[in-house]
Amino acid sequence: MATKIRLARGGSNKRPFYAIVVCDSRMPRDGRFLEKIGTYNPLVAKDSEERVKMDAERVQFWLDRGAQPTDRIVRFLEAAGLRAKTERNNPNKGQPGKKAVERAKERAAKAESAE
Repeated sequence: MATKIRLARGGSNKRPFYAIVVCDSRMPRDGRFLEKIGTYNPLVAKDSEERVKMDAERVQFWLDRGAQPTDRIVRFLEAAGLRAKTERNNPNKGQPGKKAVERAKERAAKAESAE
């Protein structure tokens, strides 16, 4: 059985609350799971201890058994020190959008014509 460590959404409309669960990869997002190993509350401040709570021992147990964490869970594990930090590559992140590029060209053209 291919297991995953992922988030299962709970909470009401516009008030998300997530459970960190271990489940079979074929189950739906909020469906049946094997074990609940933590919680994630995105509405709490980022530096708060209450934002992400995980049972590190159980997480390590499931990782040793071959459970694959999702991208968001990998970030939680890196922050908790349970996994080595990996370098991510997003080449489009640092580049300005189309409008900003157009505005920069217009400014350069005006400055060139003014000289």
